[in-house]
Amino acid sequence: MNQEIIISGFGGQGVLSLGKILAYAAMTEGREVSWMPSYGPEQRGGTANVTVIISDAPVASPVLSSYDIAVLLNQPSLEKFERKIKKGGILIYDGYGISSPPAREDISVYRIDAMEAALSMNLQKTFNMVVLGGLLKAVPLVNVESVLDSLRKTLPARHLGLIPQNEAAILKGMELLR
Repeated sequence: MNQEIIISGFGGQGVLSLGKILAYAAMTEGREVSWMPSYGPEQRGGTANVTVIISDAPVASPVLSSYDIAVLLNQPSLEKFERKIKKGGILIYDGYGISSPPAREDISVYRIDAMEAALSMNLQKTFNMVVLGGLLKAVPLVNVESVLDSLRKTLPARHLGLIPQNEAAILKGMELLR
């Protein structure tokens, strides 16, 4: 397995954390990983993205020009990365942040209404975990239990009580993907 993934959206959406948790979960499952964040100096509100590579073999370079999977959470990210998805690849987008939906027909496109779900659950801070649930439904890159273990190991102690809400958000995302 070798999956090259870009996750992109506005700073503050948990893009980098989503990528970090995914990479950590894959690492705990014995896979080779690369996690390379990119964000502007403004962070919250500015554009942020992270490249994650999950592989069964050592990763030669974290720098990519095309992707197997793109998770795009706002219009600027869609405009920047849609054309960089490999033919036959996968695009997952949040309906809340995209005003002009994806146009490509040579890739699989999934919409997830993650922001709407996070708001309805009154758990806005779990938005990124709703998105991760959708990603894992489309492409089971790692086990949900590995994600939860990764959250336990990477969250600050003051946030460990939020793991049940994060698990609920992941499961909700798995239900929502269409």
